[in-house]
Amino acid sequence: MSATAAALQGRSYDDVQVGEQLPELAVPLTRTLIIATALATRDFQDVHHDPTLAAERGSRDIFMNILTSNGLVGRYVTDWAGPQVFLRRVNIRLGAPNYPGDTMTMSGEVVSKQDGAVEVKVVGANSLGNHASGTVTVVFPTGASAVATEGANS
Repeated sequence: MSATAAALQGRSYDDVQVGEQLPELAVPLTRTLIIATALATRDFQDVHHDPTLAAERGSRDIFMNILTSNGLVGRYVTDWAGPQVFLRRVNIRLGAPNYPGDTMTMSGEVVSKQDGAVEVKVVGANSLGNHASGTVTVVFPTGASAVATEGANS
C-alpha cells in the first residue's frame, strides 16, 4: 500500500500513545475565512463580517465565530486520527479573539486512552494568546469495523 493510501486510512487505536504530541497545524486567519465560515454556519452577527460595526461594539476588527473555532479544533484532531474515527466530544473554551491577518497554531497531546476512546488536549494559539483550549474525544472503530479498517491497511 502506498504512503498516501495508508495516510487516508488513518491511525489505529493501538498506534496511539498517551503523551503523544500531535503535529502542529498553522491556520492562516484571512478575512475571507472568517467571513465565509461565519456565513456558512449561519452566524450573521455583524461582528463576524462588518469591521465598522465590530469596532462600534468594542472590537478592533471582525473576529472568528465559535462554530468555526469548534469545527477547526475537531478537524485538527480527526485529520490526525483519520477518517475512521467518530468525533464524540469537543469541549473548548475561547480566549483571545482570532482576528484577520493573524495565524492560529493548533497543538495537541494525547492525555488518555481507554476502551477505543482517545482524549486529546488541544490549544489553538494566535499572537494574542490562546484562542481555543480544551479537549477533543474521538472513538476508534471496534469489532468488525476495526477488522475491516485494519484489513484495508494491509
